[in-house]
Amino acid sequence: MSNTYGEWLKAQREATGLTQQELADAAIMTRSHISHIEAGRRVPSKEDAQRLDRALNTGDVLSSFLPGDDIAVEDYFEPARQLEQQATVIREFAPSFVPGILQTERYVRAIMRTLPSPMSEEERDRRVVTRLERSKILTNPLTPVVWALLDEAVLRRPVGGPNVMAEQTTHIVRLVESERIRVHVMPSGLGAYQLMQGMLSLMWFEDQPPLAYTEGVSIGKVHDAPDMVERLQNAYHLALSDALPLKESLALMKATAKDHERHE
Repeated sequence: MSNTYGEWLKAQREATGLTQQELADAAIMTRSHISHIEAGRRVPSKEDAQRLDRALNTGDVLSSFLPGDDIAVEDYFEPARQLEQQATVIREFAPSFVPGILQTERYVRAIMRTLPSPMSEEERDRRVVTRLERSKILTNPLTPVVWALLDEAVLRRPVGGPNVMAEQTTHIVRLVESERIRVHVMPSGLGAYQLMQGMLSLMWFEDQPPLAYTEGVSIGKVHDAPDMVERLQNAYHLALSDALPLKESLALMKATAKDHERHE
């Protein structure tokens, strides 16, 4: 994000004579969270911004002018999008589509054509840009640590056609071969398994408890209750134990990419 917001927050904090720790205490946040916002590495949630406004007596400036007003996502996904940008560890499960942070532009555009509500070309372009912006977290070579658990159907279904799928699958293969991410595939012959009811993202953070995000048809929810998060983590690990090992998963993805290329 642009650092204008963070620099303005820092200027207001220093003008009041508060240290980062003192502001964190007043706003019921952690010092490291304040530090990340001021450095432009994080966007505060609406609730965090409101607490900062109260602590600094800045009216509603920080909550009204949050970065990302041009972000185009479904309303139910926006909290998860912000958390995704802050996570140090992300573990994805996808039963139908490639996870957003791994998608190529042509794959994204193919998905956009399946949405039930018509949209203008401008709105479609905004959504594509937003989706591709999410993937920029992978430009950092170290964090977040990303694991993806993919149903084999994700690789086989020709979203956008064979050419698009060959490109998309090859993109994932390159990320795995560069050791930036790990991907495990749930083979189609497995039968029923944990998680297959819907999409799941697990996220861990430097300065807050882990969270989970689940998504179904036109609905998504961030889970922060510790017992629910633990239950979803356990379900993920059980499913992962049934998946193909990394080397076998990589071989399957390469073979699938070649299959798509043959059908172009």
